[in-house]
Amino acid sequence: MPVVPASSSRPCRLRIAAAIALALVVAACKAELYGNLDERQANEIVAALQHHGIAASRGADKEGRITVSVDGRDFARAFDILRNNGLPRRAHATLGEVFKPEGLVASPLQERARMTYALSEELSRSVGEIDGVLSARVHIVLPEYAPLQHASTPASASVLIRHRAGVPMGEYVPQIKTLVANGIAGLTYDGVSVVLVPAPERPDTLAEAAPVSFLGMWLRPDSLGWARLLMGLAALTIAVLAAGLGYAVWRSRSSVYALGTTRREAERPPEAGQGAVLPREAA
Repeated sequence: MPVVPASSSRPCRLRIAAAIALALVVAACKAELYGNLDERQANEIVAALQHHGIAASRGADKEGRITVSVDGRDFARAFDILRNNGLPRRAHATLGEVFKPEGLVASPLQERARMTYALSEELSRSVGEIDGVLSARVHIVLPEYAPLQHASTPASASVLIRHRAGVPMGEYVPQIKTLVANGIAGLTYDGVSVVLVPAPERPDTLAEAAPVSFLGMWLRPDSLGWARLLMGLAALTIAVLAAGLGYAVWRSRSSVYALGTTRREAERPPEAGQGAVLPREAA
């Protein structure tokens, strides 16, 4: 089996150790921003933060839910940016999730409430897909069915939309009302009201310098110098430790070699004329 020289693998080990040390230092300064996210929510958050010059990292748990973390110094600003952009987007329940099979038989009142909630979630999801919409909520009022009553309260719906500033959302109001009215049986166009709330962008959320990549991690440009300094110190420390270990191994091998030489000299038989007793001549 070929033996790999220690000197060939030492630089690789030093780089790995330096990267691990830097990762530990950077991770110690991280703060969890949001957790229990799906893939789409996490991607939207990371993209929005990188657009504003904030580096964000993702981590997944055993169940596949994702956590987004940022530098502790950027926590407040990152939270404000996400709030102004309506992130993370609320996950709307689908009809299949609302009416999933259960063991108990639901009462008519429960079925009615579940139907109203499911329609509200589906319409909120549809309105939220319009460009410029940050968040959308649709509130539905369905008429109660009473066999003995000839007149009942007509169906109605209220739509609350929070959108980006500068987007002419008023032009979409007729289409939104038509979408909601056609999605609910018995609801008319005039029975839908739409409220638009613009979300102005604050000056402190304007885009800054984009983050830079360093050893596979996204860092702020002003943190790049510190990262290089920490990596240099870590590499220097590891190099000193490696040199000390190499010197100790060399001293140990030298001592073993010297001890072996001394033993061989002690066990060597004496040569003729050195230490031998000559016999006396006969008288």
